Amino acid sequence: MDTENGDDGRSDVEGGSRRDEAGGRLVPGADVPFDEFERACNLVESYFGGAIDAVALESPVSRPQLVAVLARAQLSGRLLGTDELRERGELVYDTDEESVLWLDGEFWDELADAHGLEPAERRSAREIHRRLAVAVDGDGPPGSRDAFVFVELPPPVG
Repeated sequence: MDTENGDDGRSDVEGGSRRDEAGGRLVPGADVPFDEFERACNLVESYFGGAIDAVALESPVSRPQLVAVLARAQLSGRLLGTDELRERGELVYDTDEESVLWLDGEFWDELADAHGLEPAERRSAREIHRRLAVAVDGDGPPGSRDAFVFVELPPPVG
């Protein structure tokens, strides 16, 4: 490892987002350490498993692409924080591990812009979150709200 020159042996994943402090919006421009992105991918695969499989069969987005998009959504949700997410909509379910929200506004549009998502990727990821939120809440979204299921990323092991 070449720590003298700043190389800690980890690769970064491009396409991260950062928070625009002035407006609280997601904007492009942050790299995510590969191990953090990998943990987010593992988290969404285990949490959203069957929904990912079902939506991937119905859309032009492959399962690996969908996992990557969902991981970016989780990392962006963590960047905003649960308080900011709650301010953007209605919390319908909350535990230490997950929060299910109906969000106002343009969360998925911001996410798509911040990560350069294709329309099909955005639609497919939104659909997975919608299916889980409806399963938890029992109703569809109130008005024009979007679902977002925020799953807490466990701390790194080791």
